[in-house]
Amino acid sequence: MDTDSSDEERSGPTVDSRALQSYNPDIHVVVIQKTETGFGFNVRGQVSEGGQYRSINGQLFAPLQHVSAIVPGGAAEQAGMLKGDRILEVNGINVEGGTHKQVVDLIKASGDKLVLSVISVSPSEQDRIDSSCQSDENSTSCPYDYSEKRSLPITVPSFHWVVKNEEKFVVYNIHMAGRHLCSRRYSEFEQLHRYLKAEFCDFCFPRLPSKWPFALREQQLDTRRRHLEQYLEKVCSVRVIAESDIIQAFLMESDVYEASCLDVDLRILLPDQSNVTLTVQKDSSCAQVYRSLQARLSMNDECAKNFALYEMIDLNFDRKIGLSERPHALYIQNYSSAAVTCILLKRWLFNVAKEMELCKKDQFVHRMFFWQVRVQP
Repeated sequence: MDTDSSDEERSGPTVDSRALQSYNPDIHVVVIQKTETGFGFNVRGQVSEGGQYRSINGQLFAPLQHVSAIVPGGAAEQAGMLKGDRILEVNGINVEGGTHKQVVDLIKASGDKLVLSVISVSPSEQDRIDSSCQSDENSTSCPYDYSEKRSLPITVPSFHWVVKNEEKFVVYNIHMAGRHLCSRRYSEFEQLHRYLKAEFCDFCFPRLPSKWPFALREQQLDTRRRHLEQYLEKVCSVRVIAESDIIQAFLMESDVYEASCLDVDLRILLPDQSNVTLTVQKDSSCAQVYRSLQARLSMNDECAKNFALYEMIDLNFDRKIGLSERPHALYIQNYSSAAVTCILLKRWLFNVAKEMELCKKDQFVHRMFFWQVRVQP
C-alpha cells in the first residue's frame, strides 16, 4: 500500500564531516575527478565583488566562496574536500573576493578534472566566520543570485507501482524534454525539499503536496503527481538552484526502483536531419541499439558496417560510442541540450573508392553520405 507513514529518510542521522576528519589549516590543493553526479559539492558565497578582509586560521583573506554541502560518497568527498572549505583558486585562477557566479563559471569550465586551492577550518572557526558573514549578508545581499531564470521542460507525466523487499509503493517518473531521467518516491521529494531549504535558506520554496497516512487512491496519486511536477517546474526555473549538485543528484538515474528492462524511447538523428525514435530497453548496449536501428531502417549487413552511432559533444565534435556503452545513459545526461538528441548515425568509412562503390549499389547509403557531406561544418 502506498502510504506516507513509512516514507522516512533512509540515510540515518548525519554527522558533521569536519568532526570526523582531521582538517588541514594550511592552504592545500584538492584534485577532483568528475563522476556521473558531477563534482559532488555546492559553493556558496557573496554575489558582489570585493569586500572586507577577514582572518582565517591566522591569515587575512578577501571574502571567499566556500563549500556549503558535499554529496555523500561523491567525487568531492572522495578527494578529501570538507564542508566549510574556503576556495582561493580554481584551476590556478585566484578567486579571492570573487563573486559566486565567477567561481561557479570557472568550475563549470573545468571539464572532467577540477583543481582547487582551499583552506579548511575547524567547526568553531566555521561558526565564527559564518556568523560574521551572515551579519554582512543581512545588511547587503543574499548569498545566491535568484534573479537569473531558465526554462527547463521538466515533467512528471506518470507514476508506477514498485514491489521491493515485500513492500509495495509508488514512484513518480521524471522526464526532461520527453526523456525519462529517473523515478522517485514521495519520501525522496521530501528529502530533496529539506536539502534545498537548508542550502538555499533565504529562498521562498513552494510547498510540497501534503502527506497522507492512509493508502491513496489512483485519483489522489495523480493529483499528487501533478503537484510534484509543479514543484519541480518552479524550483528548476531558478538557474542557481537547477544547476546545484543537490538537484543534479536527484535527477540522476536510480537503479533502486527502476528495472533495467524498462522500455524507453530513444531518438537518433540521421544524416539527412530526420530522426528515428526507437523503443529499447533502458540498459541496452550500443550494439543492441544499433541492431534495432538497422532493422528499423532496413539496412543490410554490408551497409550497416559502414555506419556507427555517435554522441554529439558540441556543434563541432562528435564521439563514436563504444559497443558496450549505454546510449540511453548518454541521452539523458544531455537533457539540457537544445538539440533534439545527442545520439547520431554517421558514416564509419574512410575509403573513397569504397564509398563510390557503395553509393552505386545502395540508394540509402548514397543519400546518407550525400546529406552528411552537405550538413557537416
